[in-house]
Amino acid sequence: ATRPTNLEILRNRAKLSQAMLSQLSGVSLRSIQMYEQRNKDINKASVETIYRLAKILGCTIEDLIEK
Repeated sequence: ATRPTNLEILRNRAKLSQAMLSQLSGVSLRSIQMYEQRNKDINKASVETIYRLAKILGCTIEDLIEK
């Protein structure tokens, strides 16, 4: 299995479901699922999107970027 994305790791650490994170951040559930499955590249997401996720997860934007 591929290693989980930073988003998935941080979301699990925050004990949030994908649906909860979606509600709190205003980022669509579909987008969150796609980022976690690497069907969408989170590094190409808008700063607004990554910022919203980072704010809810209590991390930095850099923490969410896939190196």
